Amino acid sequence: MADAPQDEVVSGAVRRAMWRLLPFLGLCYLLNYLDRVNVGFAALTMNADLGLSAAAYGLGAGLFFIGYFFFEVPSNVILHKVGARLWIARIMVTWGVVASATAFVQGEISFYIVRFLLGVAEAGFFPGIILYLTYWFPRVQRAKVVALFFLAVPVSSVLGSPISTLLLQYGGGALGFDASWRFMFFVEGLPSIVVGLLVLVLLPDRPTKAKWLSATEGEALESRIASEDAAQVPHGTGLREGLRDSRVVGLAFVYFGIVFGLYVLAFFLPQVISDLQERFGVEFSIAQIGLINAIPYVFACVVMVLNARHSDRTGERRWHVAIPSFVGAAGVAVALFMESPYLVIAAMALCAIGVNSAIPVFWQLPSTFLTGVGAAAGIALINSFGNIGGFAGPYLTGWLLDLTGSNKAGMFVVAAFMVMAGIVVLVVGRDRERVSDPAVPGVAQQEPR
Repeated sequence: MADAPQDEVVSGAVRRAMWRLLPFLGLCYLLNYLDRVNVGFAALTMNADLGLSAAAYGLGAGLFFIGYFFFEVPSNVILHKVGARLWIARIMVTWGVVASATAFVQGEISFYIVRFLLGVAEAGFFPGIILYLTYWFPRVQRAKVVALFFLAVPVSSVLGSPISTLLLQYGGGALGFDASWRFMFFVEGLPSIVVGLLVLVLLPDRPTKAKWLSATEGEALESRIASEDAAQVPHGTGLREGLRDSRVVGLAFVYFGIVFGLYVLAFFLPQVISDLQERFGVEFSIAQIGLINAIPYVFACVVMVLNARHSDRTGERRWHVAIPSFVGAAGVAVALFMESPYLVIAAMALCAIGVNSAIPVFWQLPSTFLTGVGAAAGIALINSFGNIGGFAGPYLTGWLLDLTGSNKAGMFVVAAFMVMAGIVVLVVGRDRERVSDPAVPGVAQQEPR
């Protein structure tokens, strides 16, 4: 091993890390996203049980992101200092407990409190994983790696949609719960607790601490990534630099627009599908709504990975974020004007493809000018401000639905924010793209575009 060429050693370490880390991290994020958005399915029956208006539901769904916002940066800085293994385990166990506790809400106030606490518990998880992946994978592969990790979002919708709706349809009375949505919340929070404990065993902090890598592999991989970071950001970035950089603010706005669309789709698509029954005179069971809800995400899985692979191969980032944003905006803008339920779902599939394809490539932009604790703080700040879109989107959409009696106004607002995100990333991302020396032989260095 010691005599092997350096590139071959790094290449082998990267392949092993992909197989060891990505499936497990994907499972963690699948549970994370499911526990975050299963409220969209619960709303089919929960809103009536609790007497929640569309605006009250949108507020409660979005309050998650307020808790997330306030605790995001300190959580990611702590992860950078104490290590991913311990901190991600803490995050998962606490969010699992709060997710299951959602089963016991009794009205608007308790619903608001639990959703806020869920955001506090989850704060730092997604940006923490994004930061964690930069410890393991060279820059030339990161968009693809993040896309494979982010597959958990559409997969959680493909798998979680029918699971959640089946629990809703048949879970009434189970475990003594008087409503099936309570049973769904309780059951779906438990796996996060179990997997969170497994993190302590299965997730090494860095390559040199991984038992399944040799000392030579671990040191070579860390050395390659450190040399790339030094070449990309020669002077490093501290905590204050990461928080004050104007590019961080610009990227936060871009992420706000993308996330605005992501969570409106997650929280309201089941209701849009349910509304097709009255509009087109069709009938769906709750389980069928879940299956239909999964369709857009099946296509999103495929296109997201292809977009990220092409971005890595060409070294281009901005347009690989902007074009999906524009496609997603077009899909959501025309969906409610289609004259067939099939065309409505097709248009919503375009929206799902757009928002899910933009995000993995987007997360390659901060590392072009941030490293170390500055990257931990900057990534968390982008994610926390961006995720305010997760609050504003559901709340504003619900308020407009109550005001107008139609989803159309809310969908136009979603489209507008996604278009603005695409425009801003073309400006902010200009001349910020770099792809460092590749870790895998045969992949040529790319010039920024």
